[in-house]
Amino acid sequence: MPEGDTVWQAARRLHEALAGEVLIRSDFRVPKYATVDLTGRRVLSTVPRGKHLLTRFEGGLTLHTHLRMEGAWKVYGEGERWRGGPGHQIRVILGTEHRTAVGYRLQVLELLRTTEEERVVGHLGPDLLGPDWDPERALANLRTDPARPLGEALLDQRNLAGIGNIYKSELCFLLGATPWLPVGALPADRAEKLPGLAHRLLEANRDRPVRQTTGLRHQDLFVYGRAPRPCLRCRTSVRVADQGDGSQERPTYWCPTCQTGPAPAPDAPQRWRERHRRTPG
Repeated sequence: MPEGDTVWQAARRLHEALAGEVLIRSDFRVPKYATVDLTGRRVLSTVPRGKHLLTRFEGGLTLHTHLRMEGAWKVYGEGERWRGGPGHQIRVILGTEHRTAVGYRLQVLELLRTTEEERVVGHLGPDLLGPDWDPERALANLRTDPARPLGEALLDQRNLAGIGNIYKSELCFLLGATPWLPVGALPADRAEKLPGLAHRLLEANRDRPVRQTTGLRHQDLFVYGRAPRPCLRCRTSVRVADQGDGSQERPTYWCPTCQTGPAPAPDAPQRWRERHRRTPG
């Protein structure tokens, strides 16, 4: 799933391609908006809010999209071949004289009045890459449920907006705590560092084509995606298991030596690997 930094990059691409331009093509390929035509309207801006994208048009309209697991916005120049996927995966096309933005596999696509944007993003906590970023409020939000596992609390966009599964695993590693450690059990000094650390990681990566958390050449991430390879710090095998209520697969990576706190049942990582081994692709 795209995280706050990749959504920020998508918003920048859309803004640079469309903002200030008048639409000459508008094609919504979802039943609810099949008759909507935005041609003739000027695009005002595209802004990110956590993992959400808000594209605003003159006349007080906003297109709200969310990439979820597989969605993507692609921008193409005149005559450029579209390469984002087969045509049946296209959900919306917005074209100006020189650029065309194509939304593929968008699971959330909603047209609303700009004055109603809070209805779709008002529940979010402070945005790690937004002008509303507030580390004290983010920490207070995380602490409202001290018994909740740290990894789950970090993924809850109501606490702070922009963290996904990759940053969850990397942050827990950098804090020296397993993702199953209750938020209230995280030592106070580390808890106070958490919001600033999360902010620095996303800020450092918002302009990078490849996400990097380690500062090491040829080793981009500390634990995410590394199981069962050795930990970059202690050489213990990195482990992986699902975390969450089972409604979504959340492969979670950690080092059992560098990170202290509870861990899932010993067979949980094997269950995760077996399930994915049976699933094509």
